[in-house]
Amino acid sequence: MKNKSQKDFVSGLMFTIIGIAFAWGAKSYEMGETSRMGPGYFPLLLGIILVILGIAITIQSMVIKTIDGEKIGSWAWRPLLFIIGANVAFGILLTGLSSIKLPSMGMILGIYALTIIASLASRQFKIGEVLILGTVLAVGSYLVFVLLLKLQLPVWPVFIAG
Repeated sequence: MKNKSQKDFVSGLMFTIIGIAFAWGAKSYEMGETSRMGPGYFPLLLGIILVILGIAITIQSMVIKTIDGEKIGSWAWRPLLFIIGANVAFGILLTGLSSIKLPSMGMILGIYALTIIASLASRQFKIGEVLILGTVLAVGSYLVFVLLLKLQLPVWPVFIAG
């Protein structure tokens, strides 16, 4: 049977492979029970759901006809690099980088950097809108993670917070 949508076929395979990897990785953790879940319970469940979803999408790609076969296009390098770079920058700014003696810059600065760098992936970059989004995300993250969940996160740079 030939596939009628290349995009869906490859997406289904990707979900299936990632699901298998999650389920395989969960084997090394304690599962627990439904009422008292262990650390491996959620990754196993997520893996199973991803495998089921992947198989369904792969089968659908071979059954449902599309207009042009939905060919896979070229790689979108700009968004890929900026989104990955934004996440790396956030991680480095949040915790610091001891190998180059960069101290922790905190969650607030990390979120602003994440937002600005990720927004550069779009060709319609507007600094005003990005700063408003960064502020909303920073305030929301502070409220949820620091005040409500009481997580011990560095909020401000080390040289300000002490």
